[in-house]
Amino acid sequence: MEKNTIYSVFKSKVEEQPDSLAIIEDGITITYSELDRLADSIFSKFRERDDKFIGIVMSHGINQIAAMLAVLKSGAAYLPAEPKLPADRIKYMMEMADVTLIIDDDFCKDLTSPAISFPDNSEPDGVAYILYTSGTTGKPKGVVVENHSVVNYAAAFEDEMKIGRGDVMLQYSVCSFDIFVEEVFATLLNGGALAIPSAEIHNGTLEGLMDFCRRNNVTIIDGFPYLIADINNKPELLPESVSLIISGGDTIRENYISNLKNKKVRIYNTYGPSETTVCSNYFRIDKAMPLSDGTFPVGKPIKGVIVRILDEDLKETEAGKTGEICISGEGVSRGYLGNPPEQKNFITLPNGERVYRSGDLGYRLPDGSIVFLHRKDEQVMILGRRVEPEEVENVLNEYSGIKRGIVRAFLDGGGLHYLVAYLVPDINFSLDDLKNWLRSQLADFMIPEFYLAVKTIPVTARGKVDIDALPVVLKEGDYR
Repeated sequence: MEKNTIYSVFKSKVEEQPDSLAIIEDGITITYSELDRLADSIFSKFRERDDKFIGIVMSHGINQIAAMLAVLKSGAAYLPAEPKLPADRIKYMMEMADVTLIIDDDFCKDLTSPAISFPDNSEPDGVAYILYTSGTTGKPKGVVVENHSVVNYAAAFEDEMKIGRGDVMLQYSVCSFDIFVEEVFATLLNGGALAIPSAEIHNGTLEGLMDFCRRNNVTIIDGFPYLIADINNKPELLPESVSLIISGGDTIRENYISNLKNKKVRIYNTYGPSETTVCSNYFRIDKAMPLSDGTFPVGKPIKGVIVRILDEDLKETEAGKTGEICISGEGVSRGYLGNPPEQKNFITLPNGERVYRSGDLGYRLPDGSIVFLHRKDEQVMILGRRVEPEEVENVLNEYSGIKRGIVRAFLDGGGLHYLVAYLVPDINFSLDDLKNWLRSQLADFMIPEFYLAVKTIPVTARGKVDIDALPVVLKEGDYR
């Protein structure tokens, strides 16, 4: 009987289509059977160990994917980090999870092919990976996702997107974001291939990226709305091979796809927190009318997942009435490492159903589709990533060159959030030094865009920061 784990489903594809392409890099390809043997070669280097969590800090490519499969086959969970992240942040993430082994590019040099295939030690309820998201304590919190949740997601993805052998998915996301999970495992568990551009192409021009897609017959592009908007501005660059575009991680607007709607390509809007394994909802938008504000619904729940709009008493709201988006079913993760305060968002209903309270507000349309409105708390989306301004603020206040600082998020006229840091400088304050400090502690997308020096932070009569008394840094468009 199939074990219903990431590796076991991948192995079934190896047996079904051993010679099919699994990964494509410029000038390099690897088949499913070759990728499986490479995973065994990496596994052989740590198979005598008994690691629970294994860090993977590697450049994007064939070895990185093989290393993840090796860790999953061993029965351990992987914890991914981009090598370019600040060293202190990587250290914190690894120590928080009690990581006892880190696989890097050097670890995978001089691999030898083992004579046998090692046993598959993965289990459906075993942890597959940990992804870190922004947290209110000033430190990121780790989301613990189990194997069966990823397997369910891959099946749900195939059910809606109809991905399979012959499809080629662009691998564009960073490894620490859940779009990466969608790109990699929704592809490999369904018989498709990944196309991984070099760092130079990834970080280069849109023309270079689209040329890579054309040369490698990419059929699926999965990314943040900003990438899709860029392609929409130059629709002539989109290769004819692309038949599916998926937007996730932030709000997508009608003017982001206005030109692409004329192409023969399906376009989806997706929604779902990392805590519920990539996505909980899909909505096809290339043939849909936008809402009055120019955005689109996030659609209906995917296979194996239940999504409800609940009021403060955890009772389901009527269509059209605003409530909290709450998710249950196969996608709900185990929770967070270390039992942080946010663990309270995972609840159990009287009937025993485990639910994740997303903190997102929305409502249900008459046809059952869900509309996402905004965050219930102050967490915002910056370049498709969730950010707690309070986390950035806590790091800001660790800098010795200021007396006090706060960070607030604002919306520009395009509906995109940006961060502003208000600070009371010390005598020897240096903005350059402050920015260098923040870069050493935070990911790039968490760095405030604007900085205002003030003599004092305004407070209300109750001693709380007086938000209304703070000046707003105007960026563009109309403000709210």
